Amino acid sequence: MVMTAKERMLTAEEAVRQLKGALDGVGVVFPSLDVDQVSAAGTYGLPLVDLGRCNVDTALRLAAVLHERVRA
Repeated sequence: MVMTAKERMLTAEEAVRQLKGALDGVGVVFPSLDVDQVSAAGTYGLPLVDLGRCNVDTALRLAAVLHERVRA
C-alpha cells in the first residue's frame, strides 16, 4: 500500500508525539524535536524525525536514563 503525503506526515507526527511523551516520562526534553520538514516534502518513504540540538545537560540526562535502562 502506498501512503499519501498526508498519511506519511500523520505517521511522522505520531512518532514525534510518542517520542516526546516517552522522553518527557523520564525527564528529558529536546526542545527542537520535530518532523524534518525537508524530508517531509519528499515523496519517498516516511519523513525523518529531527531530534534537533540539545545542550550538554540534556545530553547527559539522556545518557543517564539510557544507562539506567540498560542496567534494569
